[in-house]
Amino acid sequence: MEALIPIILQVVSGVVGGGVIGGLVKSVGGSMLRKVLLGGAGGLLGGAAATGAGPLGGMLGGLTGMMSGGDVAGGMDMGAIVGNLAGGAVGGGAISGIGGMLLNKFMK
Repeated sequence: MEALIPIILQVVSGVVGGGVIGGLVKSVGGSMLRKVLLGGAGGLLGGAAATGAGPLGGMLGGLTGMMSGGDVAGGMDMGAIVGNLAGGAVGGGAISGIGGMLLNKFMK
């Protein structure tokens, strides 16, 4: 169960980040399903990059660990939780924004 909590945090914050970007940038518009799917996928990628997990683990994992002073490899300290939430939101917003603009460009 402890392994699922970071994934859930990343996906949920990615969906929120994707929804915020989709609401702010009109060229990213589209269906809510598209925003949710792109945001969730981006949340997983961004959260993995921020916490040092998965194939993107080396990107920001060390920085998050230095800031939190804790275990970034999967521990549930406050730094890891913040890293999951922030990375998920940023990744979800980025992937939703980029993916939405690309899909809109190809649909025209």
